[in-house]
Amino acid sequence: MTSPTQPGLVEPAAAHADLVASWSRSAYEARLWCSVVEHPFDPDRVRRWWRDDDVRPWLLVDERSASPVAYGEVWVDEGEDEAEIARVLVDPAARGRGMGRRLVTLLAADARALGLSSCFVRVNPANDAALAAYRSAGFVDVDPALAAEWNAPQPVSYVWLQLLDA
Repeated sequence: MTSPTQPGLVEPAAAHADLVASWSRSAYEARLWCSVVEHPFDPDRVRRWWRDDDVRPWLLVDERSASPVAYGEVWVDEGEDEAEIARVLVDPAARGRGMGRRLVTLLAADARALGLSSCFVRVNPANDAALAAYRSAGFVDVDPALAAEWNAPQPVSYVWLQLLDA
């Protein structure tokens, strides 16, 4: 992976997988986060995600404490000329402080810096906090017909959002 294009984002080290996995507090939360019902969450699953060449994993580091406070990925699809932001999770101790919105904004900027023409995200419709974070970062609902097409093979009827200025 290349170096981050946005200040505040750092590439996770293998040991960070334990930390990220610990932020999922329940099977329900894991389902909302990454569509996996697992609790406690296995850090090896997180490490396996990082092996995919099309995944750019990032940690958001709090400027005050220099500690990781949120995690997210940019999935790159050069063939489709698009990116998808995925698996965004905020440390429970840092929730409610705008870290999710900040991370989403930085991940979208990272995707834009790659020169891709589109940036999307799919969100479980029960995940109100994630929907609010994405919308406050400038994401808007995709056309309902397109969302229905994309949801056809999915296990959940996701809310699909796109960043119009990507």
